[in-house]
Amino acid sequence: MSSFLLFAFVLAYFLLLLVVAWRTSRHSNNESFFIGNRNSNWMLVAFGMIGTSLSGVTFVSVPGTVGDFAGTGYKAWAYMQVIIGYWIGYFVIAFVLIPLYYRLHLTSIYNYLHGRLGQIAYRTGALFFLISRTVGATARLYLVINVLHFFILKDLGVPFGVTTFVILLMILLYTFEGGVKTIVYTDTLQTTFMLLGLGVCTVYILHHLGLSLGDAVSTMEAKGYTKMLNTDIKSKGFFLKQILGGMFISISMTGLDQEMMQKNISVKNVRDSKKNVVVFSFVMALVSFLFLFLGGLLYLYASSRGAQYQGHTLALNGQNIIGDDLFPTLALHYLPTAVSIIFIIGLISALFPSADGALTALTSSFCIDQLDLNNRAGWDEKKKRKVRQTVHISFALLFLVCILVFKWVNSKSTVNIILDLAGYTYGPLLGLFAFGIFTKRTIPNDWRVIALCLLAPVCCYFLSRFSGDWFGGYQIGIELLFINGLLTFLGCWLLSRKPAGV
Repeated sequence: MSSFLLFAFVLAYFLLLLVVAWRTSRHSNNESFFIGNRNSNWMLVAFGMIGTSLSGVTFVSVPGTVGDFAGTGYKAWAYMQVIIGYWIGYFVIAFVLIPLYYRLHLTSIYNYLHGRLGQIAYRTGALFFLISRTVGATARLYLVINVLHFFILKDLGVPFGVTTFVILLMILLYTFEGGVKTIVYTDTLQTTFMLLGLGVCTVYILHHLGLSLGDAVSTMEAKGYTKMLNTDIKSKGFFLKQILGGMFISISMTGLDQEMMQKNISVKNVRDSKKNVVVFSFVMALVSFLFLFLGGLLYLYASSRGAQYQGHTLALNGQNIIGDDLFPTLALHYLPTAVSIIFIIGLISALFPSADGALTALTSSFCIDQLDLNNRAGWDEKKKRKVRQTVHISFALLFLVCILVFKWVNSKSTVNIILDLAGYTYGPLLGLFAFGIFTKRTIPNDWRVIALCLLAPVCCYFLSRFSGDWFGGYQIGIELLFINGLLTFLGCWLLSRKPAGV
């Protein structure tokens, strides 16, 4: 299929986003950028969050996990174990964290740490968010940019670095003024196109293979693609680990994440915000399952075109298509032109929500939590706006550097990179918030808090690295986030003292 034609659709889609951004960012100010003037419609936020949470990782990487290949931590539908954990975690967010954030009227959720544990804990927690979201967002971005470059722009002679720069510039342009007020609408649009891509590809492959839904499930079951539960307690994929880890990942990567909560606290009131999270939890679980179902269909389709397993690879016409390469290779080289176009639209729709919200949230957190922008005496709205825009551009440049690093690392299963990194970077946040919410003790407002939050991930690295040797073959997997948070919590307890008068 013509690379020029596909690139034309990418440009047309971007122009549509610019139009939406122009209409929604008129008369915007810093409050519009940070929390959408706290006037967002909860249904739009819930629907748009699907695209933000699932992103290009779900669109490309999750279907690829269905095949049996080394190094992923998953095979068949085992990723549903994590999804079940996510689902449980969203209820904790809805009924524990959301009421807390609204009660305190927070713009940055990390202000909770300031009031509860002091200035150092607050700055440290916000800093870990900046690290976590930068790494996670750029990993997601890398996956989709790499697909766009390899299958479209590489044929046009465009270097990977230029591809990355241009896409980041696109994202910067339509988020520059409106912030949250804009991305509530653009994420809704993009989620629609992403789900359209999922639906069209699924329907076409079912039709091409002559399968009903029931026939497809039966065929996948015969191939071993429908197995969900891993009962090997020593394995990284053991189902209780996956569910527990998934629960804490959703609490941390959504409930303790400024990007995701920034949209939730932009809703008019706490009741609507809770409805948003609950509705989102059910829809997210369903959509994630549909991507796994599509993954099974893609492997069946590849087999029908002559693909064969060679050890832990799946070769089609001499090309290894397993993992992240599966969906884009089949969609752009083996499916009809119309389906290829819809795939590209779905892919870029998965790209932008995971990037625009992250860029906006990082800007918000840095301005509010590190620069204390809202309380700067003598700074008028114009001055604050200029600082915020400078920070926004700076994070876009940081994204560029991080994506180039991921290109150098060049992993074939991005979903595992993100889950692994989350275990290290979100653990201290989880521990600090848990200590603040579930105890009444205070901790010292000094360098020891920073040292603790750095030490916990280091200990977790060695635990993960040598767990098999130390614990009789037991491998630490996705539960690493919980262990990291627990170590931070216990460290806070050791440093803490009872509050005065207790």
